[in-house]
Amino acid sequence: MTRFDHQRLTNAILQLDVERIRRGFYSDRYFENVEQVLRGASAENARYGQEDTHPLVGDLEVEAQVFTRRAPYALVAGIDVALALLRHATGSFSDDGWQDTSTKLQVGAAEDGVIVPYDGNPENVLPVLRVRGRYRDFALLETIILGYLTRMSRVATNTYEALKAARGKPLLFFPARFDLPGVQAADGYAYWLAVQRFNAEFGAQVLPLVSTDAQGAWWGGRGVGTIPHALIAVFRGDTAEATVAFARHIPAEIPRIALVDFNNDCVGDAVRTAAAFWQEYERAWLADDQEGMRRWTLNGVRLDTSPNLRDVSLAEGDPGGVSPKLARLVRTALDEAWQGWDVPPELKDTARAFCARIHIVATGGFNRDRIAQFEADAAPINSYGVGSSLFRNDKETNTDFTMDVVRVKEGGIWREMAKTGRRANTNPDLNPVALEQL
Repeated sequence: MTRFDHQRLTNAILQLDVERIRRGFYSDRYFENVEQVLRGASAENARYGQEDTHPLVGDLEVEAQVFTRRAPYALVAGIDVALALLRHATGSFSDDGWQDTSTKLQVGAAEDGVIVPYDGNPENVLPVLRVRGRYRDFALLETIILGYLTRMSRVATNTYEALKAARGKPLLFFPARFDLPGVQAADGYAYWLAVQRFNAEFGAQVLPLVSTDAQGAWWGGRGVGTIPHALIAVFRGDTAEATVAFARHIPAEIPRIALVDFNNDCVGDAVRTAAAFWQEYERAWLADDQEGMRRWTLNGVRLDTSPNLRDVSLAEGDPGGVSPKLARLVRTALDEAWQGWDVPPELKDTARAFCARIHIVATGGFNRDRIAQFEADAAPINSYGVGSSLFRNDKETNTDFTMDVVRVKEGGIWREMAKTGRRANTNPDLNPVALEQL
């Protein structure tokens, strides 16, 4: 459940590989060893020590807490997946088949989208998930729960940081081509959570924009996009003609964004494309053709120049790739483009507005820090496309989650049993969860 829409992801949406999860297919082998040891101990009625008052080891109930140590904070994503795993894969196999014991667990969980601070002291972690129950029933799930929480929270936090750097400008989610298809739904949901968190915290209305349908599968989004460089190549390098063909054959509600770096002449191709669109737009305007005006509105141009190239509009010594100076040159050229067109006097204001409404999208190697630099330089960028940097995992962005057993139940009493250097902690964001309702 997110704190933004209060909707819970269930396995009807997640489509987890429950059968193989239950059999440990995705689990670190030592958790399968744990289950085998504890199952054997339970069959022998083995106790720790010789006293009859000591608990049966195989049936010992524990309290496990799940937390991250990303400083200074992490935006949490993946809680609903963890709960679905506990709901559908807590238990064990017997001669009679799968024995579901999920209803015997006591679970407390934060909501997807909460921010969890961390001060650097591992004794002060704030758990986002707390599970009480017979350990051997859910031991196999640790690997998978931590994997989902780690991956999704890292993407969510990295995205949230990039959104803050962009100061409310849209962030196009473009990392699908840089990882396995199977992670797209989880990544896209983490991105969506970051957008919701940013909007809620800053009173913004940033729209989530993903490039594949899979990235929107868990939250109802659809992939959006315009054209790749390959289409321009098919049109013999004619950016304007390729974009005109796009506008002619693609529904009018899809944004028209020209990719203008194919010939390393962003200014020239942006202006040529705008002129080609204006010819069609003018005809539609004169005919009062509303659908035609929508179809022939050039919504934006995308700058994607490789860092090892310097656009022809720049001077020697200027930086390569997409730069604030290049963006300013393109902005000025677009704003003034109408002045070179044969525009009737009564349409001059319309033509001027047509050019002013063309946005600039910047893509190619953007991350939080580079976006912040562009914003500090007041670059005339309307939105940023960000890719693999949102997967970044280093000392600064490490979001790895851990599960610790911190208490055991003996004689009806919960006793501290955390490893040295850790302790049982609480978190005001934890709320009880009834797994049977999932």
